[in-house]
Amino acid sequence: MKRTTLLALMLSCCAAVQAADPIKLGLNYPRTGSYKEEGLAQMRGALLAIDEINARGGVLGRPLELISRNSASRPEKAVANVDKMTDEGAAMLFGGVSSAVAIAASKRAKEHGLLYFGTLTYSNDTTGKDGHRYMFRECNNAWMSAQVLGQYLNQNLPGKRYFYVTSDYTWGHTSESSLRQATGTTDQTKHPGVKTAFPGARLSDYRKALQQAANSDTEVLVLVLFGEDLVRAMRIADELGLNTKMQIAVPNLTQSMVELAGPDIMRGVLGTEPWTWRVPELEGSERGQAFVRNFDERYQTHPSSSAASAYSIVHQWADAATRARSIASESVIAALENHRYKLLKDEQHWRSFDHQNVQTVYAVRVKPREDVLRDRFKQDYFEIVHRLDGDQAAPTLAQWQEERRSAGQANALQ
Repeated sequence: MKRTTLLALMLSCCAAVQAADPIKLGLNYPRTGSYKEEGLAQMRGALLAIDEINARGGVLGRPLELISRNSASRPEKAVANVDKMTDEGAAMLFGGVSSAVAIAASKRAKEHGLLYFGTLTYSNDTTGKDGHRYMFRECNNAWMSAQVLGQYLNQNLPGKRYFYVTSDYTWGHTSESSLRQATGTTDQTKHPGVKTAFPGARLSDYRKALQQAANSDTEVLVLVLFGEDLVRAMRIADELGLNTKMQIAVPNLTQSMVELAGPDIMRGVLGTEPWTWRVPELEGSERGQAFVRNFDERYQTHPSSSAASAYSIVHQWADAATRARSIASESVIAALENHRYKLLKDEQHWRSFDHQNVQTVYAVRVKPREDVLRDRFKQDYFEIVHRLDGDQAAPTLAQWQEERRSAGQANALQ
């Protein structure tokens, strides 16, 4: 075949893909509210993934198109968004930073026969008592975070007195419960705690809770808070000098949370992450390192775990649809269940019985400011101090079934 003929054929194929009706993916994310920085990261990760897939010809000969709605981290708004994006022709939905949002939105998506992928939704309930056939969770759950952080705390700070400040909704409840179990701090007379409203906690609420911790004999202060809620609490903790008097631990840290609070205030704080921009190099992932380079170049900032989660979901859905040769939900479910893959780190897989993504989780410590500032974007925030294989960290089938029985739910996803 002559070169000109081949070129014409290639251009014709590209034109055909561009002319085909797009497959719409619906992102339900917080553009406003306490978790808006995580939402922005998800948008950026999703757009990068879609551009990559479209450059390779799309999915089943059709380009991908992102549609989105602002959830403001409110379940009722997120549910209404599902209805709107379904009406607009979304083939699947994903997103969420609040677990309450992800749970509510996924249940509505199921009613429409659409898959819902949770990005940052750490509550055990997401794939536990509230899990269902049309929900897949890309990030780890609260139990997995507690296992890796609990192991590190038990080894390095054994027998200490804990105090918990917890966001009063499903993620906060299951995160606190899981870490209490992992650290042997279930006795609330010895290891007390305070709940703060979500959404809508006031600065005075955090100050009152943290003052209680300051007036106690606390040695480990656990802040089960997220996004800007954590940032506000950490600023008060800094004013009270708590970050020098006791070890502060945050079950789920993200890059943007450290950035907003500042590395001086966050220095030495312990937490967990399912992914950081340093992980691909640590795990020898070439695709992960390429993602970091491309994201850096496009957005002039390092990708966070929020961005990585949205990016991974788009690629995993596209891969499953391609393997299934269909975008129908049931076909994609069958292609995802028990599927093992490597994308941005070491091997991960989607479990069939609960649709939890099983992956390595990391305990991290926020680095000193002088180390952070050596980075190109001044974002080298995390030192990985412990890692735990996903199969060791994740709840077992027996534990999952017991959780379902306790909640009066079926022992198989419906």
